[in-house]
Amino acid sequence: MQINRVKYKEIEQIPRLKINKHFKQSFQGSIASPFVGRVGYPSVNVGLLSPQFSGEMDKYDSPLFWSNNNSRVGEIATNRYSLVNSRKKEKVKSDSSYLSLVKEAAMAKAVDMEISLTKLPKLNLNEDSVLKPFGPGSTIQKARITTNPKINTNVEKVVYDTDLKSTPGILKLYQKGFEENSLHKLLSVGNLGLKKNRKLVPTRWSITATDDTIGKELITQVKKFPVGEYQAYFGGEWGNYYLLLFLPDVWSYELFETYLSLKINPWSKHQLAYSTDYESYSGRKNYAEETAGGYYAARLPILELMRRNKRQNTCLALRFITNEYTLPLGVWVCREAARKAATSKQISFSTETELLNYATTLIKEKFNFDLSHLLNKSKILAAKVQTKLGSFI
Repeated sequence: MQINRVKYKEIEQIPRLKINKHFKQSFQGSIASPFVGRVGYPSVNVGLLSPQFSGEMDKYDSPLFWSNNNSRVGEIATNRYSLVNSRKKEKVKSDSSYLSLVKEAAMAKAVDMEISLTKLPKLNLNEDSVLKPFGPGSTIQKARITTNPKINTNVEKVVYDTDLKSTPGILKLYQKGFEENSLHKLLSVGNLGLKKNRKLVPTRWSITATDDTIGKELITQVKKFPVGEYQAYFGGEWGNYYLLLFLPDVWSYELFETYLSLKINPWSKHQLAYSTDYESYSGRKNYAEETAGGYYAARLPILELMRRNKRQNTCLALRFITNEYTLPLGVWVCREAARKAATSKQISFSTETELLNYATTLIKEKFNFDLSHLLNKSKILAAKVQTKLGSFI
């Protein structure tokens, strides 16, 4: 159960978006992204998300583009809701001609298609904290590629290597600089892994699987580094801000997600408006139920930062969600907002007291929030206190 989902309409009324209401039943357009549903698994809807015209797709589907260009919440949502989901029901192990087309689209940087739908697409505004929003949907009647797909040779090598497992495939492309968004697409449409194991993976699952796969690899690397110092990093975007507190200890990670516009979060077992999850040096044995995909998405840039520093730390990560976040845009927001924090100027401290005093003052000034509510609940800080007492005894 994903209990960190917020009813955003209760926080702030969703703004009116400039969404195209005049969708066509037959059109030619560039494919922004494939989409694999999860309802009815192992028989699922497989869609092609596309505006009903050809053009540059980065502004419709690239979190890296949105981050680098400081795209606003309304702008991103407007573009995403203009994407038509041209879908068809398929078995996850199917090898149909339609799935071959979807797989090729997932590999390509750009591909144009002619699409005919059984009826005019119907618009339903979907709100989801994991998935990027998209627009109206309808069943595909006919689809064909009209241009030669532009496929990177590194992608071709990984996809066509049917003796390569999915984890090393993802890591190879990540190390080549491919953004996570393109990697989870390949995993989702069944383009990665051993030939006998390839199958469709719901987009929702593939996003977190990609973040977790890369994160686990980085953890093994980070654990080889010496322990770092007391440091703090703060930053964010889209109404999502992260304060990253690094402590001089071996790898462990704790995340608090705080909804500043809610007095009590009904999706959390806590009596404050926050959700939290934690992992020790030995890692997690189960899924992060409270913070869900945001846990793995935020962990990734934290580990990237430790790798750049060539130091391992215990990290207490604090996410603050403000009423600027008027529309849920997907879990990519956690990854990219945490990246903005992880690339901010570091502030170093000599003691834990100095670090926590700085953090408390900063959050009070920024959000008028008493950080002690969270610090008193932190497993990481409690463990350090117990360690000190044990050493004394």
